[in-house]
Amino acid sequence: RLGPSGLPLPRFVSLKSDHVNVRVGPTKDNDVSYIYTRSSLPVEITAEFENWRRIRDSEGAEGWVYHSLLSGRRTAVVTAKVKDDLTPLYDRADPSSAIAAKLEPGVLATVRRCSSGWCRISGSGFDGWIEQQRLWGVYPDEKLD
Repeated sequence: RLGPSGLPLPRFVSLKSDHVNVRVGPTKDNDVSYIYTRSSLPVEITAEFENWRRIRDSEGAEGWVYHSLLSGRRTAVVTAKVKDDLTPLYDRADPSSAIAAKLEPGVLATVRRCSSGWCRISGSGFDGWIEQQRLWGVYPDEKLD
């Protein structure tokens, strides 16, 4: 479905700055419930009201932020199958290819593209392919170019 902005709801975006106030409601009169201090963090927009967006983060926290504090740049956080497990990053979109790196849960990456259950991601000191289900910040089966 489309929100009032004409863009799909829900959808993933990222934080544009390293200081983002999250409010309990969609106006500046609402109290700040918490502050993000990490730019590029992926968040999911779940609702829109005028220039405000209700977002949810990878831990399930929700609140309202002003639209200009969000970026369409796609990022994702690595998740583990089992808590604290390292997640393999491959040279190609193929589990039999060489392992380029092993990433800890919570590692932040830029999503380059996704298709057929794999995403190419890059970040500080790594670049490769990861199983799409190991990322929070892209939908299952979502295609990105």
